[in-house]
Amino acid sequence: MRIDVVSIFPEYLQPLQLSLVGKAIANQVVDLGVHDLRRWTHDRHHTVDDTPYGGGAGMVMKPEPWGECFDELLDPEDATGTVIVFPTPSGERFSQAIAHELAGVERIIFACGRYEGIDRRVLDEASSRVRVRELSLGDYVLNGGEVAALAITEAVVRLLPGVLGNPASLQEESHALSQGGLLEYPVYTKPAQWRGRPVPDILFSGHHGRIAAWRRQQSAELTAERRPDLLQP
Repeated sequence: MRIDVVSIFPEYLQPLQLSLVGKAIANQVVDLGVHDLRRWTHDRHHTVDDTPYGGGAGMVMKPEPWGECFDELLDPEDATGTVIVFPTPSGERFSQAIAHELAGVERIIFACGRYEGIDRRVLDEASSRVRVRELSLGDYVLNGGEVAALAITEAVVRLLPGVLGNPASLQEESHALSQGGLLEYPVYTKPAQWRGRPVPDILFSGHHGRIAAWRRQQSAELTAERRPDLLQP
């Protein structure tokens, strides 16, 4: 998979070199490119924003740098395998299902907006060339799209074959499609007693069927308590 991230703060993306994503890059499972949007500006101040038409607070990212950026990065022959992700609080809420969808594409380009956002014409023009997804991490506002790009990249890359040491761990975690999207059950390790708090007896039973049933019950109860919206009607 090829991942490109365009930002006016390319240093923000350095954490992608760490942990499992970093290993995926080192092992050539992922090919990463981080680009400074200001490279596609032509004035001495490297201006990427201007005041909004119609008035209002804040600044809007100009279309020209983004247009030239996509002109250079996009390959018309690979358009069907490319998705441009625009992180935005007005986008569709990112989910595990979308992570699986993105894990199946050949290339993702993250367009990290700042200020009051990117001129809408950029998204409309990009949509005429490749598939575009406007995605939000949740019902809150960040200073820019970089944090969302980091989160989405990690969620997607860990689904790629060869990234996780034990792929079976994907099947039992929170929001796993194989578990009906429920939250993950509580997990425990040694010691059996810690500060007066014991590990549940069922986990010492050796009865795999009962343990599995207990874990399903714990997942259902936790989901009902914290995320009832995830339960099937």
